[in-house]
Amino acid sequence: MPTCNTQALQLHLAEISRHVEPGAHAIVILNQAGWHTAAKLDIPATLTLICLPPKCPELNSAENVWQFLRQRYLSNWVFRDDQHIVDVCVETWNALIDQHLRSAGYLPGHSH
Repeated sequence: MPTCNTQALQLHLAEISRHVEPGAHAIVILNQAGWHTAAKLDIPATLTLICLPPKCPELNSAENVWQFLRQRYLSNWVFRDDQHIVDVCVETWNALIDQHLRSAGYLPGHSH
């Protein structure tokens, strides 16, 4: 999505709900961004939204991934231009995926 706002979240929730199996219910964990708690959100009946406590990034799994990426791949860079930023982010994402696949046993290089 080009922006983070209530309308984008509404579309995202609709898409998540579309994939909830009949008779099932899904929980979506959110931080307390303003668009996550907007009163005008129409929450699908198949979803329950749970907001994390404020100022607790350690509980947000996306924050943990971001911290790992910053520590391992993305700190201490001086980027030449916008394309260099994109290139480094793509390389970082691919390294993260490779690491996950390797640790899951899908790629060689990890022993259990």
